[in-house]
Amino acid sequence: MPESFFGWIGFLIKEYGSLFVEGTLNTIIIAVIGTLVGFLIGLLVAIIRTIKVNKKSSAFKRAVLKIANAIITVYIQVIRGTPMMVQAMMFYYGSLQYFNLNMAAMPSALIIVSVNTGAYMAEIIRGGIISIDKGQTEGALSIGMTHWQTMTEIVLPQAVRNIIPSVGNEFIVNIKDSSVLNVISVSELFFISKSAAGTYLRYFEVFFITALIYLFLTITVSQIMKLVERKMDGDGTYKIYGSQSSAEVIEVKEEV
Repeated sequence: MPESFFGWIGFLIKEYGSLFVEGTLNTIIIAVIGTLVGFLIGLLVAIIRTIKVNKKSSAFKRAVLKIANAIITVYIQVIRGTPMMVQAMMFYYGSLQYFNLNMAAMPSALIIVSVNTGAYMAEIIRGGIISIDKGQTEGALSIGMTHWQTMTEIVLPQAVRNIIPSVGNEFIVNIKDSSVLNVISVSELFFISKSAAGTYLRYFEVFFITALIYLFLTITVSQIMKLVERKMDGDGTYKIYGSQSSAEVIEVKEEV
């Protein structure tokens, strides 16, 4: 057996390298799918929560929106107010106990992370929508656009740009928080690391490797999100056109 710290690091990578790779891939899959599906859930919830009810609205519409908002409020409060580890235990074992659904660990993990992320994304997206000048929404509605058209064609493209940093943070949180899914035996990175550490009782060395992998993943995601932000900002060069009677075109380049 190795005697030095780096000797153990090399030994553990050699012995459990393929398992570390498997755990890392599962962690990435959970984080990516959970964030994407959670974003879609949050988007739908945020759009519903921004629908305005006025005196001209029918009684049926007002009743439906009132019920929908009540359900959404409970959903957000419960999910944001309880740990994902508890949610995982209740969903995975509760579905078997009460509905006789013996779900595999990985699909359960994807559902749990997606639903959990959706609650947080709903508030993030709603904040992005609120940050857009109300005059744009009022202008769109005044020319006959529906609420859905106003959201998808005018408000959301701007709101999404504003919330990119928050979405990136949620993605990073999902990478790290996937570790709690080991309680339902999901073969993600932490579960693999715990198994490897228990074999030789070298917890520090194993989790040192695990920490480096998590650090690499989070730094990589941070850099990718920064590239996405810069891409959405454009190259900083644009053209200002004069009046219809003027043919002059002025090219402007923003200083970074």
